[in-house]
Amino acid sequence: MRLLKDIIYGVRIENVIGSTNIAVEGIDYDSRKVVKFGLFVAIPGTQVDGHEFISTAISSGAVSIICEKLPQERVEDVTYILVKSASKALGIIASNFYNNPSHQIKLIGVTGTNGKTTTVTLMYNLYRLMGFKVGLLSTVVNKIHSEVLDSTHTTPNALELNKLLSEMVEKGCTMCFMEVSSHAVAQSRIEGLRFAGGVFTNITREHLDYHGTFDNYIIAKKGFFDSLSTEAFALVNNDQSQSETMVQDTPAKVFTYGINSVADYKVKILENHFNGLHLNIDGQELYSKLIGRFNAYNILAAYSTAVLLGHDKIDVLTTISNLNSVQGRFEYLKSEKGVVGIVDYAHTPDALENVLKTIKDIRTGNEMVITVVGCGGDRDRG
Repeated sequence: MRLLKDIIYGVRIENVIGSTNIAVEGIDYDSRKVVKFGLFVAIPGTQVDGHEFISTAISSGAVSIICEKLPQERVEDVTYILVKSASKALGIIASNFYNNPSHQIKLIGVTGTNGKTTTVTLMYNLYRLMGFKVGLLSTVVNKIHSEVLDSTHTTPNALELNKLLSEMVEKGCTMCFMEVSSHAVAQSRIEGLRFAGGVFTNITREHLDYHGTFDNYIIAKKGFFDSLSTEAFALVNNDQSQSETMVQDTPAKVFTYGINSVADYKVKILENHFNGLHLNIDGQELYSKLIGRFNAYNILAAYSTAVLLGHDKIDVLTTISNLNSVQGRFEYLKSEKGVVGIVDYAHTPDALENVLKTIKDIRTGNEMVITVVGCGGDRDRG
């Protein structure tokens, strides 16, 4: 139980009707899940407007309402708080309610069209192997140290996100590596979080069904870096033409990584074959079980992040050489008859092209390549 005045701290409030010196048992933006003495956040959505369910939330026991427009009929003893953005308010309120867990853990966010899942998973596995208790928030799975939880979104909603981070803190995790989707930025799911660092992998066409234009998609990704603090770092792939745009307004300290361009952290691919990669990173050679040029970028991003977090370069590189490939990300399978299968979540034209180029580069002869692509539909028609 928390006092309302404490959990709305930091929210941009336009008007308050009622007392803020009341106890709140829980928060929700779904009127069906509101608990007795709960706080209901009315968020206008693309299909459903939470303001239509304020009375339902009050009937379920809500004692306070966060809204963007005050209802004409108000209930006595219920506190109404008018805000400009309910979705932004939710992020700040959720963070306050769970005692600001992102302030107690080093939170690293990774954004980009491709490579997010592999990069955050490599970081998580890297730190696990180095003996740290860490958390993972990804498209595939959420983890609190060794505990595995289901994942339904690339980035959870603000309530779930802060609850997960709070559980990580309680269980002794010192770091968390999470994917930050463009939807999460646009919908203010990361509002109120404090990131120790942000990583940009790349950007190609995706989610135009939601963002409308490629420029809007870029703006959403850029918004993540705009939100970083002066104490944080922003690490960007300097081989990407949009990297400068991503960090042009960030308050964070900017660092770069890459293969072709001038960068703070560099990798050279010495060998690339089905057995893995032979790389030179910052003057040190290492072998990795991961396959493909795109994985050289992912490995370099994980390495650079670890160094920026203050860890010894040699220890990091030694541990990276022991990392396995990420399930469903250029996953290599071979039958008894020598038939090779590659499983990859290539969900964009660029990702599929990278997979096929990698196969072409590393196959040894004139092997036939059969490509099977699935498409769920009802998304970006481009």
